Parts: sequence; structure tokens; C-alpha cells
Amino acid sequence: METLYSAAAVVAAYLIGSLSFAVIVSKLMGLSDPRSYGSGNPGATNVLRSGNKAAAILTLVFDVLKGYVPVLLVLIYGARFGLGNGTVAMVGLAAFVGHLWPVFFKFKGGKGVATAAGVLLAFNPWLGAATLLTFVIIVAFFRYVSLGSIVAAVFAPFYQLLIWDAGVIAGAITVMSLLLVWRHSANIQKLLAGKESKLGQKAAGATPNAKPHSTGHKT
Repeated sequence: METLYSAAAVVAAYLIGSLSFAVIVSKLMGLSDPRSYGSGNPGATNVLRSGNKAAAILTLVFDVLKGYVPVLLVLIYGARFGLGNGTVAMVGLAAFVGHLWPVFFKFKGGKGVATAAGVLLAFNPWLGAATLLTFVIIVAFFRYVSLGSIVAAVFAPFYQLLIWDAGVIAGAITVMSLLLVWRHSANIQKLLAGKESKLGQKAAGATPNAKPHSTGHKT
């Protein structure tokens, strides 16, 4: 039964991770699909390029929560079902993978920065805080969210290994970090070429959806 419970938790985490809140929030708020402008990435940073800060904040919050909540639930209730750190690690990784390859959105998802942050905060609040601080420092100095994400992703597993332990949680963090850097390969090329967009830069085509106006004249 423990194996069944573990599998169910992992599948549930993947399905929760598959909820692309950038697309959902944008649609509910009458904005263009974030996959149609800017970087084309369904994430909070690209939604911010629409000029709608509220939509970007909501996207960020929900993307963090979909990584945080599944892991937290296993940490709180998993013991009574015989679920240990192995399941905790797999659930966190599943939620992250769901964001990258969401079953509800033709397996075309985002880069996973916010969801990874949520997973890390649930794994270990201090690790999450250290990783987020690294991200904030890099973005504050250079104004590139992608650069901050890459640097934070590289440092996260080292923080875990140097300060805490090298168990299954460290393994999940390492896999997430490698996937996150890989998902930013296009951004790395743009950074090297000096063509990467900075934080808050508005993208063409990121306008609210509007009904076409009639061009006819009254007689």
C-alpha cells in the first residue's frame, strides 16, 4: 500500500504542477496568451511584460504554491501512510516536471523557476531562503531574471550538499537545477549576445484582448 500511496502522491503532484497559471490567470484577466509574446514562456516574468503587474504577481504566487503545497502535504500527512523522504523528493520533482511539461497544455510549459522555489521552500525553508536571496541579489545588480534564475539554480544543490546532507532531497534538487539551466539555454545565448530582455521590459503583442471596433458610420 505504501507504494500505491507514493505513486498517487507523485501523480497528484504532477497534475497540480501541470496547471499553467500564467495562461489561466491571463485568460481570466482578459490578457493575451503569454505564449504569444515576449519570450513565449508561460511564467510570471513574461506575464509582467504585458504591463499587468497584478497578473504577474498572481501567476508568481500560484506557481510557487503548486510546488510548495504538494510537498508540504506529504511532509505533514505522509508519515501516517508510510511515506518518507523518498516520496517527498519525488513529489517535489513531479510538481516541477509538471510545470515544464504540463499534460493539460500539450506538454508545453514554462521554465519552472517559481515552482522550483516553492519546492525548495517546502523541502527546507532555509535552503529556499538562501536560494531566493541569491536570485534577488543577481537580479538587483544585473536586472536579468534569467541570469538570477540560472545562478540560483547552480547554487541550490551546493547549498544543500555543503550545509545539509546528500540524501534523496539533494538528488531531486540537483535534477531540478540541471533541468532549469537546460530550459534557460536560449536565455544563455541571448545573454552572451547582449540581446536578453531586462526585468519589466514590455513586449510587443502583450496587449489585452479586446473586441474589434466597428469602422462603419451611422447614416
